[in-house]
Amino acid sequence: MKINRPLCAGHTRRHFLFGSASAALLGAHADAEVTSARGATPRGTANACIFVNLNGGPSHMDTFDPKDGPWNPADVDIRDYSNGLRLSNRYFPRLTALRNDLLVLRSCSSWEAAHERGQFYMQTGRSQNPAFMAEIPHIGAVISREKGAGGLIPPFLSFNQTMQGATFLGGLYQAMMPPAARTGVPTLTHPFFGTAAQSQERFERRFQLLQDLDESLRRAPYNDTMAAYGSYYTRARSMMYNPAVDNVFKFDANDEGRYGNTAVGRSLLVARNAVRARNGVTFINVTQGGWDTHVGQFDAGQGMPIHTLTNQLDRAVGSLVEDLKATGEFDSTLIVIMGEFGRTPGVLNSRGGRDHYRQVMSVAMLGGGVRGGRAIGLSDANGANIVEHGWSGNRAIYTEDIAATIYSALGIDWTKSITDTPSGRRYYYITPSPEHGFRPVEEVFG
Repeated sequence: MKINRPLCAGHTRRHFLFGSASAALLGAHADAEVTSARGATPRGTANACIFVNLNGGPSHMDTFDPKDGPWNPADVDIRDYSNGLRLSNRYFPRLTALRNDLLVLRSCSSWEAAHERGQFYMQTGRSQNPAFMAEIPHIGAVISREKGAGGLIPPFLSFNQTMQGATFLGGLYQAMMPPAARTGVPTLTHPFFGTAAQSQERFERRFQLLQDLDESLRRAPYNDTMAAYGSYYTRARSMMYNPAVDNVFKFDANDEGRYGNTAVGRSLLVARNAVRARNGVTFINVTQGGWDTHVGQFDAGQGMPIHTLTNQLDRAVGSLVEDLKATGEFDSTLIVIMGEFGRTPGVLNSRGGRDHYRQVMSVAMLGGGVRGGRAIGLSDANGANIVEHGWSGNRAIYTEDIAATIYSALGIDWTKSITDTPSGRRYYYITPSPEHGFRPVEEVFG
């Protein structure tokens, strides 16, 4: 079962502005931090992270670790470049042109091989244990808490997918899940009463009436839930009738065309705007669905074959990189592209596709301090096994390591833990493992 739930048209303003209503009820939890004695030194090379979630488990062999073999279509056009980088010019013409900025990690593995569990693991760096899920926040929420939520827009945005929430960290760090459309977020204004000025004046009067009626409850709320409601109404109000906020979520037809006029393209357009605006956003999840390619992955009749998926991704990410370079944000914006696991290596299955495979997967990175133009790690000729790890860990790179690398790039000490959780269990940013010693892949930075 895939976690690939689109934003519902019937969501209220609160859904658009602060994620799900249930998460918005959670007040920020007072907590205590403990820094490990290991003396972590974060890199601090990025101000924001754009995380492109390839929901469904992309085939490493048909994306960032292509292999020569009879399974390939005739026009795959695999080309070799310096420092071990290899790409299909058919699938990734834009990224091929930007290869000097592209880093591929080819020695990655996942602990999970089922979609829902794999997505949870990728979003949190944790196994999906029902006993602990209520206290395991998304890494975007952790980053938001670390970087602060003092900007005009909530620090964590998510497009095309309902995410694991902020849990005990509080609704302040919950993902805002806006639409990605040329017209932006329609509920940021109420243009229904005469002129724009008249509409805003009417809204201001009504909001003030609400404030007056609720004043005693806001001053002395019955519980934390009521206090959270009051604070988030105020936060939502600060976003409304504000062109600096409204313009982040809007774009024109020309840009939409350049990015491919697709869901992933439109979402990355808003991500671009949010990074450029520098008004509080620090983590942006953009999900591209369709990567569960069990059947007919090269068959155009299937609707979303590999070449369609890769070309949509390539066009959107390529345009994003070019735009961020043009305005100077590329070097301070970390872009991570990955799915929840890889897919079966070698020949295709009997249905012309590939099945779930956790032993080998690939992750791509650009910007934000990443030294591009190369690959780290190596899999064998069929993509079945890792034969060179390519980094100081001398083992497979796991999602915990990717999360630690993201934290480090954003200047966050990945060894921190929070002791004062609702259950009393200590929450570690990265789960300690004496066996694996999860940590940032320092080789990413050069």
